[in-house]
Amino acid sequence: MTNSNNNTNKRSVLFLCTGNSCRSQIAEAIVTNQLGEKWQAFSAGTKPAGYVHPLALDVLEEIGIQHQGESKNTSVYSDRDFDLVVTVCDSAAEDCPVWLRANPQVHLAFEDPAAFEGNQEEKLNQFRLVRDEIGKKIPDLLAGYR
Repeated sequence: MTNSNNNTNKRSVLFLCTGNSCRSQIAEAIVTNQLGEKWQAFSAGTKPAGYVHPLALDVLEEIGIQHQGESKNTSVYSDRDFDLVVTVCDSAAEDCPVWLRANPQVHLAFEDPAAFEGNQEEKLNQFRLVRDEIGKKIPDLLAGYR
């Protein structure tokens, strides 16, 4: 594996979704916060939105995570190998660039909270549900990946 950082004690994981504005950002932030001693987390999108959704940042802040994410394209990692690539939406799994498929890949689909229609409180609750689901499933996945 070619690891572009010098920290060989950490494994690297890339969370991939379409817009890189919600689910992959939440996963990156949770892993960095909870598993940062063992994992270095990154995120990207196959068609990046160009921003991190404000409600994603809000629900992360609710659990004590300050995230300064940036929506970016998978191409920024074209020269990097990862220990694991996790696609967090069906579209990203289908559109995953061929060069990323060379890395070990797992697919865990989460609902897109940004697509939920409702009032502000209902939308916020949907983001919380997705955050909590990611917060359970992703650490469980990484704990079993040795």
